Amino acid sequence: MSRIGKKPIEVPADIKVSVDGTVISFEKGKNKPTLDTKGNVGIALDGQVLTFSTNSDDREDRAFWGTYRALAANIVTGLSTGFTKQLEINGVGYRAAVKGKVLNLQLGHSHDINYDIVEGLEMSVEKNVITIKGIDNQKVGQAAAEIRAFRPPEPYKGKGVKYMEEHITRKAGKTGAK
Repeated sequence: MSRIGKKPIEVPADIKVSVDGTVISFEKGKNKPTLDTKGNVGIALDGQVLTFSTNSDDREDRAFWGTYRALAANIVTGLSTGFTKQLEINGVGYRAAVKGKVLNLQLGHSHDINYDIVEGLEMSVEKNVITIKGIDNQKVGQAAAEIRAFRPPEPYKGKGVKYMEEHITRKAGKTGAK
């Protein structure tokens, strides 16, 4: 039995939820995300409480049960509070700046890297910290992973782009012993 799937989702009063067959629609202001369950799970909306049920005891159906519940919970969390990821840039001459809908990165390559900001995300740079905000957890995480991949942190000097909460295990360099 899915521990995640059986938990009900308490939807805040300012978010409108509607179920149309296998599609769940959420609405808050101008944001209107939908979740298509493709008939893999049962959906029940009782007032502002959303619950999911499995169609059978099949292994695949039980997996979908927890997955769709988690996706719906992420949509509710995104609409109510939003998601944030912070990246820290370490290195001499490494810097970032937001120019319109483009994040300009100078990470020690022979050229600047221009990262197009995805629709629905907001990016800001303060000193050496890039903040990515949005209502879609997947888009926020994907953008952070793509930016980090341009110059991952290296273990000797710690230079590169890392998540704020990430700890880089440092290695000792050459000892110079003969």
